[in-house]
Amino acid sequence: MDTHMPSLDGKVALVTGAGAGIGQAAALAMAREGATIVIADRDPAGGATTLEMLKARGGQGLAVTVDTSVASQVEALIQRTVDAYGRLDCAVNNAGIQGQIASTTECTEDNWNRIVSVNLKGVWLCLKYEIGQMLRQGGGAIVNVASNFGLVGSRGMPAYAASKHGVIGLTKTAALEFARHDVRVNAVCPGPTRTPLLETVLREQPEIVAAIEAAQPIGRIGRAQEIAEAILWLCSDGASFVTGAALSVDGGYVTQ
Repeated sequence: MDTHMPSLDGKVALVTGAGAGIGQAAALAMAREGATIVIADRDPAGGATTLEMLKARGGQGLAVTVDTSVASQVEALIQRTVDAYGRLDCAVNNAGIQGQIASTTECTEDNWNRIVSVNLKGVWLCLKYEIGQMLRQGGGAIVNVASNFGLVGSRGMPAYAASKHGVIGLTKTAALEFARHDVRVNAVCPGPTRTPLLETVLREQPEIVAAIEAAQPIGRIGRAQEIAEAILWLCSDGASFVTGAALSVDGGYVTQ
């Protein structure tokens, strides 16, 4: 039986937040399947690192420094992609931040505004300009990276959970609006995943590791590559009948 992942040969893919973690894993996985990758990240060093890794594996692409919460920068990012490669077939809107851990009553307005600006407004801006390009060329596939906390609440993370719930609402709305235009829009909802963001928390509070693992039905923390494989499938023609989905990739966490 052929279990090989559907190919992305000849496709042009954009990945935001691709300088590390899930974004980096997604960029490398998509390049492995033949896509040309536009690596977008706010951190130029991170973007450069991912580009080096991609090229070392025989992939091709370019890195762009961008703050996805700024409309003019997102618009320029899409234009840069089209100028370089002529089209945009797949987009992975992964850029996001955790912000400070604080209860609903203790969360500051600055913390709220920062998280919502990057995690929710940033995804909307990416959708706005990505879909515009995809409509001009006749279709495409988009995956927004939400979170298991886009499906359930999380103590101490009011802005984060609200922003990720919002990403799922945006995903469903855009999917409905453009389904007849051959633009598919889906979301993945990762559980705890070993990324630089989580590694920092684990280093500072190692006791949290056991608690996180105990809370996972599968008994462990996820790997960025495991999230990337789900993203890859949703971008591929293998998922041609899938739009508006919020796919949990979380070791069973939200089924509890």
